Amino acid sequence: MVIKTAMRMLFGMLVISVWVLGSSIQAGAETMHYKFYTWVIKSDIVPFGDVEGHTVDIMVRGAFYVFDSGEIATIKHVGTHDLIMGSGTFMQYVSINFQDGSTIMIKSEGTTVGGSTPGVVTAGGWKSEIIKGTGRFQGLKGTQSASAKYLPVEPGEAGPKGHGEGTITYTLPSK
Repeated sequence: MVIKTAMRMLFGMLVISVWVLGSSIQAGAETMHYKFYTWVIKSDIVPFGDVEGHTVDIMVRGAFYVFDSGEIATIKHVGTHDLIMGSGTFMQYVSINFQDGSTIMIKSEGTTVGGSTPGVVTAGGWKSEIIKGTGRFQGLKGTQSASAKYLPVEPGEAGPKGHGEGTITYTLPSK
């Protein structure tokens, strides 16, 4: 009798444990690979003057992402840069906007590499954290990694155009 009661209690605890743990575990991480093209919408670059070529700026970029799945999204990017001769650090917020109205919002920090002209960036790399998802990405958690190369600024442009590729690695809550 004692053994049957102990077995029932053990079985009951096992069922409850599986239910509790199973409901909190998310599906495995998924990835979205993409290529992108970006351009500057607005830029305010201010020379600082402590050393040659030191600038601090705020920049608004537009872009479109083309995912391996064929899906296309547009982005709005707002970032700040602290550069010496085009090299230095930056922080940015990016909103990826999908055709169905869903969004992925990301905060990034990284570095850029410049040439000999102040404010001209030739390459960059960064790591990012997803801060919010909406629509089909509600509850999204994860990271983004990407790299870019930039083209020389042409007359009349607010800043350099860029292109690159990246990966978003994420999990969604169980439904």
